[in-house]
Amino acid sequence: MSLRQVLLDTETTGLNARGGDRIIEIGCLELVNRRLTGNCLHRYVNPERESEPGALAVHGLTSEFLADKPKFAEIAAEVREFVAGAEVLIHNAAFDVGFLDAEFARLDLPGLADCCAHIVDTLMLAKELHPGKRNSLDALCERYGISNAHRTLHGALLDASLLAEVYLAMTRGQESLVIDMAPERGAHGPRLAAPTGAHLPVLAASQEDLALHGAILEALHRENKREPVWTESPKACPGPG
Repeated sequence: MSLRQVLLDTETTGLNARGGDRIIEIGCLELVNRRLTGNCLHRYVNPERESEPGALAVHGLTSEFLADKPKFAEIAAEVREFVAGAEVLIHNAAFDVGFLDAEFARLDLPGLADCCAHIVDTLMLAKELHPGKRNSLDALCERYGISNAHRTLHGALLDASLLAEVYLAMTRGQESLVIDMAPERGAHGPRLAAPTGAHLPVLAASQEDLALHGAILEALHRENKREPVWTESPKACPGPG
């Protein structure tokens, strides 16, 4: 079964959705089975009001630029359709969800949670993974070696793209289990067992393989001009104390 996720970000006229601030940009990217599909939704929105000076300094989207853009009512159905049935990933979800729910409420529509499968706050995820550290999107990009040099101003689609890289880095692991850990432990740690029902071929080294291997070891011996460690008898590990 495919896992469909949508990374979502917004830009707004200010910080207070309840006080009348509005969405001016929304960017969404689609992940299916942890791979970007190239399917995206990006819209600028005419908020029908001015941006706060502090917000304008962050996103740089002027009223003149937004004047001919569609109003949120014109893109609401498109947004809802894009996120329908998906797990939606948002960094600091309370902020974006608050704005989206306020926009939907103006249109007498249910909130975001009613039209998607689940909402994941990647900021909360980052705080669990990195307690006590800065977990802004910029800080996470730096921590995971993700270049954001082109991010001079915030943009919804750009931030969604960076969030995709950050999320995949934070949740990186085995995409599929090829071995299971057996409950018992051997002398050198856990023993590895093949998955139930798996048939793994055992390929023995040929005489030619053994001869080549021996030649390489002999060459290493000559170059180092000392007795190699693999010829020494194993020594017991020292006990505590």
